[in-house]
Amino acid sequence: MAEDLIRYDIIIQDALRSAVRKILVEVNRAGLPGEHHFYIAFETTAPGVKISNRLKERYPKEMTIVLQHQFWDLQITEHAFEVGLSFGGVPEHLYVPFSAIKGFFDPSVQFALEFEPGKTGEELPAEFRIAERDLDSVEEFHARLETAVEQAEEEEAKTASAAEDTAGDAEEDNEKSEADETSTEESGSAQVVSLDAFRKKS
Repeated sequence: MAEDLIRYDIIIQDALRSAVRKILVEVNRAGLPGEHHFYIAFETTAPGVKISNRLKERYPKEMTIVLQHQFWDLQITEHAFEVGLSFGGVPEHLYVPFSAIKGFFDPSVQFALEFEPGKTGEELPAEFRIAERDLDSVEEFHARLETAVEQAEEEEAKTASAAEDTAGDAEEDNEKSEADETSTEESGSAQVVSLDAFRKKS
């Protein structure tokens, strides 16, 4: 077989990263359409990645984030994206170069892309060939991605549940406050509880 001097593998990797960037740009412009939402897996140790020490300790090698209901301040540059997300009720800001992405998955239409982190047109070693990756390595990647997706879904469910519990407690406090206000009208004293602090960011 002749040597691939054109380096189709590099061209395809760069084109797919560009596609992910265009998808995020469109979402940032118009929002998520229909049932579309994204799972993005990336290496936390890749050059340029900026996450809190708390997240680095929890995800020392890689992590998967979900762009669906609760994210904010999405910004996209030529080489990276940044976004605000909540982890266990704690807001975090993440900066992720596109070169750090390992996988992009839209479960609503079963669309998935696989990447080699850091392997761009400038950084991909000469010996790397997409065509030579065997089936086992691909299956292993998808198994890791499925596990990461499950973990991300569990994290999102916990966050949503905690927010609902907090809002429920706030509503109970508000109802109690209204009852107290009624019973103490003669003295003019009442306790007011605002629910604004418990509303979800979107």
